[in-house]
Amino acid sequence: MRLILASTSIYRRELLARLRIPFEAIPPGVDEAAIAGESPQQQATRLARLKARAVAEQHPDALVIGSDQTATLDGITTVGKPGDHARATAQLKAASGRSMVFHTGLCLWRPDSTALLDCVDTRVQFRTLDDDAIERYLRAETPYDCAGSAKSEGLGVSLLQSQEGSDPTALIGLPLIRLCDMLREAGVQLP
Repeated sequence: MRLILASTSIYRRELLARLRIPFEAIPPGVDEAAIAGESPQQQATRLARLKARAVAEQHPDALVIGSDQTATLDGITTVGKPGDHARATAQLKAASGRSMVFHTGLCLWRPDSTALLDCVDTRVQFRTLDDDAIERYLRAETPYDCAGSAKSEGLGVSLLQSQEGSDPTALIGLPLIRLCDMLREAGVQLP
């Protein structure tokens, strides 16, 4: 069965490639704006479903994967992609010595127009970070397209004290353990 990743994320493409099954990546082209009153988990799941559905409407014969991630600092303040150096600096200063929870929404849209949905949470504890460490990290990795401003799959791991969650790939943006369960349920043989 044809498999499509509804994403422009290089990180998600790299993760899905680990499963060694053929897939295409197609940009979903959806509005990712938050909705008032929506929790970070609801937003991540809604956007994952929206992305998968948008691509599935164009390719109704395919299994389509959608994923999205939000983050909260101390479970309260929503943290997004910084976009630039100044905002990344501010995010990392705010995260210093505190915990951040990443909520990774996942959707597998099936050709029968049903969807499997889930949200996988990962709690990260940041080390206490001084201004020089933040600056060195941002100059080395420029994680301006990552919620929370730290790429755990790269040098950003040096900023972390601990990580708790059921799926280490969820933090990178695509929870492969849960996705494998969904794919098996949809009839895909793995490995």
